[in-house]
Amino acid sequence: MKSNLTKRVIVALFGIPVILFLAIAGKGPFLFFALFIGITSFAEFAGMLKRRKYYPNVILGSITIIALIFNAYFYFVEFEILAFLIVAVALMWEMFRNKESAVANIGATLTGIFYIGMFSSALVAIREFYSDSFFLYDNGGYLIIGILASIWVCDSAAYFIGTALGKHKIFPRISPNKSWEGSIAGLVFAVATMVVFKFLLLDVLTLKDGVIIGLIIGVFGQIGDFAESMLKRDSGVKDSSSVIPGHGGIFDRFDSLIYSAPLVYIYLYYWTTF
Repeated sequence: MKSNLTKRVIVALFGIPVILFLAIAGKGPFLFFALFIGITSFAEFAGMLKRRKYYPNVILGSITIIALIFNAYFYFVEFEILAFLIVAVALMWEMFRNKESAVANIGATLTGIFYIGMFSSALVAIREFYSDSFFLYDNGGYLIIGILASIWVCDSAAYFIGTALGKHKIFPRISPNKSWEGSIAGLVFAVATMVVFKFLLLDVLTLKDGVIIGLIIGVFGQIGDFAESMLKRDSGVKDSSSVIPGHGGIFDRFDSLIYSAPLVYIYLYYWTTF
């Protein structure tokens, strides 16, 4: 246990500054960060499902995730057209694979593409949200950092307060140790963290924006964690991979971010002004 904690701390000491740099830099560096998250998470997702004899198309998934993320940056085609092409190619490609159940494989491939790929592309859309203004561009980076900080604080609060006070379990079948007490504490701390970031770095947001984005992160970030836990439990694995010492896989570390990012972007797009 102590050894695992040491690994987690060491990885965090090296990893967090790199992520902060990429978020502030934006543009190409952050684009490739999102690509790394999306492609690696899809590969881990496919690896988990293979244990149940489902075989997502990793090649198609990777190519499509690259297209979705680049499309979020350059916007070269309408999403409806891209979605049609993805489904059409997935159906056609499966005819040549002959691996167990074609229906299960197509379903797994499309689930991974739209869950991981489309959701990961929202990270780029958030980072580039203020790209039309030279003076506001850095706010996209601050917002990404604020979202990450809110997720990390939410997770920590949910864990420690849930461990100390948690009595009422949420989904024992999926995640037996998580309680309503811990979840509510995580939600409160997620909102508080986002509000702090609004006053420290994000003047472009109103107080209402900070509260609502914090609520989105606190609610849907935790749902994202449950969603990945459901997939892992169904696949019979503890972690999506062991690529990060002491932390598991990329999918494990960024499941909450991947799940909440599209909703944060939708809120920014439809309900904020700058």
